[in-house]
Amino acid sequence: MMSRHAVNFLSYVFIILAPLTLPAEDHTDYIAGPFEEPSEVTENCLMCHQQQAESFMQTVHWTWSSEPMQVPGHSGTVRLGKRNVLNNFCIGLRTNFPRCTSCHAGYGWESQDFDFSDPKHIDCLVCHDNTGTYTKTPTGAGAPDPGVDLVAVAKSVGPTTRQTCGSCHFYGGGGNNVKHGDLEEVLVEPTKELDVHMGGQDFTCTACHMTEGHKIEGSALSVSTHSSQTVACEQCHGTQPHTKYARFLENHVDRIACQTCHIPEFARANPTKMHWDWSTAGEDREVQLDEYGKPTYSKKKGSFTWKKNVIPTYAWYSGKSTHMLVGDKVRLNAMNSITEPIGSKDDPESKIYPFKVHTASQIADAVNKYLLPTHLFDGGYWSHYDWNKSVSTGADAYGLPYSGEYTFVETEMYWKINHMVAPKEDALECSACHSEIKETRLDWEALGYEGDPINKE
Repeated sequence: MMSRHAVNFLSYVFIILAPLTLPAEDHTDYIAGPFEEPSEVTENCLMCHQQQAESFMQTVHWTWSSEPMQVPGHSGTVRLGKRNVLNNFCIGLRTNFPRCTSCHAGYGWESQDFDFSDPKHIDCLVCHDNTGTYTKTPTGAGAPDPGVDLVAVAKSVGPTTRQTCGSCHFYGGGGNNVKHGDLEEVLVEPTKELDVHMGGQDFTCTACHMTEGHKIEGSALSVSTHSSQTVACEQCHGTQPHTKYARFLENHVDRIACQTCHIPEFARANPTKMHWDWSTAGEDREVQLDEYGKPTYSKKKGSFTWKKNVIPTYAWYSGKSTHMLVGDKVRLNAMNSITEPIGSKDDPESKIYPFKVHTASQIADAVNKYLLPTHLFDGGYWSHYDWNKSVSTGADAYGLPYSGEYTFVETEMYWKINHMVAPKEDALECSACHSEIKETRLDWEALGYEGDPINKE
């Protein structure tokens, strides 16, 4: 077994080397053009990269569907993924293809009939553009903006960057930082104070999210029930990372996630959406802006609550989570968890992690008591503002009977907070969680304790 000093030394070496990538090969001589269609660029790529295309088509970035997995509380296995589940943002993919699939790493996913076996549909440029000029049409089922110079971008391809990864992941949920709270466009060029890895060390995303055969490590509770592919701080920093106050701090490492102390708040640069009330949509209201300049109402989408510098919600997490499946029963007059971490203080595999909890009021079948998919885009609710039409079409697309009566129910989704790690001098101090004279950020009773455990000693 390696000593603690050896682990820390190797971790240090890895941290220094991790952001380094091999220089991109000059593709100028391989690209001629002109290209009338983006798929012609892909055909050009396939002349040398057929094997890479085949491996990419096995990844969740292409399929938007997981391998079969066990979902707690359900029998058998199911495939999760953006393709198969509902959420409490824009609800579901089906019937909203041209809009929702604008972030797909492919071209032309306009319906259920999309051919996932045809490599010509792969969008190589969205991940490998190194010009910073490649953008997709927001409603184009993955098509690039007509103004993109495909020849110039294709000649300049190279390794992925924070900008290429962020072109989709920063804007999930319909805008910058809407969904995650710790992933947003400021991370293209962050300061060290905002993110000690991306700003202080110039890490690329793949410095931590290591990649083999186009399979990128990492998973979200929204599309997975286990953390087998999750990136962990310990992969670089080891299990005994502290030098100052080491004896005291190492006592916390077994039960407290690194992120809990080292990401004190999320949405530190731009606000994130914390609540979405679909029940108010369709009304002709005057649009109001909040203190951050964000709209608090949209006729198409309803009412919003935005927050900045948010203290996370803390919960035990064992690496496993629950997930509501399409057709699962909901409670009409109580909070319903679409995703939620599994863990407890009595489970030795559990640690206290920080989460963003996004809540919503979303539409459900009042008789059958399950969440209803919605048809929003391209002839859906956003054009006629008729919920019955919207959910009838949406339910049919997911094979759900619709009773003809709808209501709105409260839902919540947990999102792990992993990014925007603060410099070590800005980590939480003891008094943030332990104090005899003031309220602290940890709800000890909710975590299973009778009170602050340090006051019991």
